[in-house]
Amino acid sequence: MSFEKNLWDLTVGFLMDGCTWPSSPNLNSPLEVQETIQIPNNGSAPLLVNVQVFVSNVFNVDILRYTVSSMLMLRLSWLDARLAWNASAHSRHAVTLPCESLWTPGLSIREALWVDWKDQNPQARVDPDGHVELNLALTTETNCDFELLHFPRDKSNCSLSFFAFSNTVVELEFRAHAVNEIVSVKREYVVGDLKTQVLPQQVVPCFQVTLSLKNTALKSIIALLVPGEALLLADVCGGLLPLQATERIAYKVTLLLGYLVFHSSLVQALPSSSSCNPLLIYYFTVLLLLLFLSTTETVLLAGLLARDSLGDKISPSAVPRRDQRKENLGPNSEADPRGGKRSRRSWAEAADHAFFLVYVTSVVCSQLIFAGTWMWATCKSDPAPGKAVPHGGPRRL
Repeated sequence: MSFEKNLWDLTVGFLMDGCTWPSSPNLNSPLEVQETIQIPNNGSAPLLVNVQVFVSNVFNVDILRYTVSSMLMLRLSWLDARLAWNASAHSRHAVTLPCESLWTPGLSIREALWVDWKDQNPQARVDPDGHVELNLALTTETNCDFELLHFPRDKSNCSLSFFAFSNTVVELEFRAHAVNEIVSVKREYVVGDLKTQVLPQQVVPCFQVTLSLKNTALKSIIALLVPGEALLLADVCGGLLPLQATERIAYKVTLLLGYLVFHSSLVQALPSSSSCNPLLIYYFTVLLLLLFLSTTETVLLAGLLARDSLGDKISPSAVPRRDQRKENLGPNSEADPRGGKRSRRSWAEAADHAFFLVYVTSVVCSQLIFAGTWMWATCKSDPAPGKAVPHGGPRRL
């Protein structure tokens, strides 16, 4: 009994028995059972399978784990002449068959950590001319190489590569296009564009869907940039306090400790990579160094002034010596008996003022340099080790 005759008997039986299709073909030998799941023969050309990819949702974008979850619906269609029948002899314009009864392309996603196929027993629609249409719904979590240089205003391309490992490129060919069906934009990452392509130079037939993700999170900007800028501005204002004021050291140290706590939590919140790390990591590190230099300058100069004041208090001849100089100078003299002490204070205040000007200039320059770097800096990640190698090894056909 030939394979075509078996399929025709099954189709006629389906039509005559009130559209009740058996769970599996009732063939007479294992060879004939194996033939029922073979790919349709398209002569010298590979079988063309049209694929429509409907993206209905993208969620759980995790930049720390470099993963993204998505919900898809695949509509596959191809021509299987073995399933055709004479439509004029039967009133049915189409039949619905279980996938176990005919050949279907087995698909695997290369980047997937897990895949949840919604329908475990999908049904295929068959037209009288042998045209087969199959709909598959799935939810998957996949790896994504996020480009986080401009985080939190980053843009990344995440790919889902579908492979049919049961066939070769000589037997099967995909033609795919994608449709964006996402209707909700109230999320951190939105899908700006969808692209499909057939990967060249592969051992097995495959097609790839690329999701263009854009970060629109205002929350990250408020939670990261605003506190850092506020602390830096507060530190600049702290430089206006008198150097002799004891509150200045406490003020500076408090700011530095607060920023250290903020920086430690920031390091845990920002992702890290082997290449193209976020610019914010370097920016907040520069802010930490500026705060450290400002606090160190305040502590050193205040310490020198306190040491000189302590030395004047414990010197036993300081008061008589000043009284003697006052008598020698006379009542009309305008000389300051504490000229040495005042000169030291003047020197410290001059040094503090000069450092304040240099510090403010450094802060402004760092902001301008960061803004320019943010606008014009680009970074291309290192290529993956197996990027140039076809999936499954060198192509041997």
